[in-house]
Amino acid sequence: MVLLSFDIEEFDMPFEYKGEIPFEKQISISQTGLERILDILKKYKVKATFFSTVVFAENSRPLIERLLQDGHELASHTWFHSEFEVKHLKESRERLEELFSTKITGLRMPRMMPVDNKEVEKAGYSYNSSVNPTFLPGRYNNLKVSRTYFKEGNVMQVPASVSPNFRIPLFWLSFHNFPLAVYKKLASDTLGKDKYLNIYFHPWEFAEIKDEAFRLPGFTVKNSGKDMVQRFDSFVGWLKDKGHTFGTFQDFQKQIQR
Repeated sequence: MVLLSFDIEEFDMPFEYKGEIPFEKQISISQTGLERILDILKKYKVKATFFSTVVFAENSRPLIERLLQDGHELASHTWFHSEFEVKHLKESRERLEELFSTKITGLRMPRMMPVDNKEVEKAGYSYNSSVNPTFLPGRYNNLKVSRTYFKEGNVMQVPASVSPNFRIPLFWLSFHNFPLAVYKKLASDTLGKDKYLNIYFHPWEFAEIKDEAFRLPGFTVKNSGKDMVQRFDSFVGWLKDKGHTFGTFQDFQKQIQR
């Protein structure tokens, strides 16, 4: 099973690089990208999971309603993208359920931030996908974490996919910066070994973000916007042609619990 997921959030990444972006633009850029993602998923009739901050969801209700109508899963990305308190775990889940009358069972922390599993369980989640089990200088050092899903208390942990050899991360930055043929080979190797693929993206990658005011480094904007739309469309089409099935995290959970 291919688990496509998207962290749908206010596009505040420019602040990490001392750039500038007004709040309205943070939201509108992510909305543009989300529309493009939903169009591609509809074209190939595949399902995905969307981890949303409450801030983005409250400002994008028609798009969230559309993704739910299209059969996708909504999960929590906490309340804000760049501000976190433990209480936001439970509050974000309850607010998303209240807004959209859907059951929220999954969590992904912004920027894959570490979180106390007991608090995750206490907040009512049945799965958490907040770990990238790789080493990335200045960001992740999770080489001792299992590459594949595991149970921790009553919560299923679903780490982001990395290659079987050398734990090369298959997250969004790899997708942008590796030649597509190389990325496909790594994805194929991972599917062959693990029998599933858990890869994540963001809507703003599918929008125009090459703005000098944002001060984003080249490796974050390479193959973004329309280039990303074409690249992702080609990748999903390739996976479909290979006969792989797609599902939400809830689908995946049901399958492995049989």
